[in-house]
Amino acid sequence: MTSKPLILQDFEPYLKKKVPGTWWEYFQRGADAQQTLADNVLAFQKYRLRPRCLRDVSKRDLSTTILGHRLDFPVGVCPTAFQGMVHPEGDVAMAKGVASVGSAMALSIYSSNDLEDVTAPLSSEIPLFQQLNVFCDRQTLERTVEYTKHIIKRAEKAGLKGIVLTVDQPVRGRRLAEPIFIPPYIKCPLISLPNDPHFHSKNLSFDASMTWDDIEWLRSMTSLPIILKGILTAEDAKEAVRRGASAIWVSNHGGRQLDGVSASIDALPEVVDAVRGSDIEVYLDGGIRQGTDVLKALALGARAVFIGRPALWGLAYDVGLTITLSLCKHVLEQGAAGVTQVLEILRDELSRAMALSGCASVADITSDLVKMPSHGV
Repeated sequence: MTSKPLILQDFEPYLKKKVPGTWWEYFQRGADAQQTLADNVLAFQKYRLRPRCLRDVSKRDLSTTILGHRLDFPVGVCPTAFQGMVHPEGDVAMAKGVASVGSAMALSIYSSNDLEDVTAPLSSEIPLFQQLNVFCDRQTLERTVEYTKHIIKRAEKAGLKGIVLTVDQPVRGRRLAEPIFIPPYIKCPLISLPNDPHFHSKNLSFDASMTWDDIEWLRSMTSLPIILKGILTAEDAKEAVRRGASAIWVSNHGGRQLDGVSASIDALPEVVDAVRGSDIEVYLDGGIRQGTDVLKALALGARAVFIGRPALWGLAYDVGLTITLSLCKHVLEQGAAGVTQVLEILRDELSRAMALSGCASVADITSDLVKMPSHGV
C-alpha cells in the first residue's frame, strides 16, 4: 500500500488496516447471505455501452444540478454512520473532501459530529443534506415527535438543503457482523434533545408504524425538500410523486437491509419509467466503483449518483489511529484529501468515458447509450 491509488479499489485496504476487524466487517458486510451486496457491483456488467463516434468532445462539461443546487460533477457521498471510527474528524473531514471538488453529501443521523461543526467550514453553496430516521421509544413504542421536529429545525438553521428520509428501514436488517462494540469516544451527537439527558440512541428503535401518510406529516414541519431514500419499485415511486416528494433515491441500503432485492442499477429503469412526466428527480447509490458505472446510471435516468463504502475508504487513506493534538490539522487534511482523491478518480474516469462515448456534456448522456440486458450482452 505504498503506491498512489489509481482506482477506487486501491483505497479499500486502507480501511481494513485502520479499523478493528469487527468494524471492518460492519462497514463492508451486507445482510444475511450478502447476495444483494455482491449484485450491486456485478449488475453493472450486464449493461453494455453504445458509444457514438465523430462527435466534438474536445471540451466536456460534467456539471449538473440537484434540487437547483449546482454540482461540478454528478457524484455525491451517501450518509454513512460512525465515520469517527474511520477518521478522528469523521464527517467534518468527509465534508471537507466533498466540498473541495464541488460535490454533495448527505449527513447521517448517526454522524460522529454535530451538523453545525460539519457545516461551519463550508461554503453555504455546498449541497449538504440531512438524513433522517423516524424513531420511537424502545419500551413504549411511542414516536419521538419532538426529536423529529428538533433535528429538522437544526438542519434548517444550519443551512442544509434538504431532508433525506430513509424509507427502507422499518426494522434493522440482519447483519451478521453486528452487534459491534462502540467505543465511548464515538458519539452520535445528532441523536439528542436539549434538556433531556435520557434521550439516547440506546433507548430508541426505528418507528415501524411509519406509512405514506407520514410524508405529509413531515412536510408540515419544513419547507425543505424531502428526498425519499430506499425506493426500488414503480409502485412506490408513483406514490412518492403523489405524496409530494421532491426526489427519489434508488437504494437498497448498500445491501444491508433486505437481502435478495434487486441491485440498485437494475431497479433504476423501473423507477425512472414510473415517474416519467413528473418533475421529481431520481438519484442512485449502490455498487458504483468506476466512471463507466456513473455513465450507465446517468444514461438509465439517474440525475446523480452517490457512493458510500468507497468514500469511507478514501477517508481512511493515510490516516493513523494514534493522533496527538499537534497533528489534528494535518490529519483532518489527510482524511479530506483521501475523499477528494476518490471523487477525483471517479470524475476523471467519467470524463474520459463520456469522451469515448461521444458525450460532451451530461445532457448528452441519453438512454440510447446503454444496451439493456434483455437485448443481449
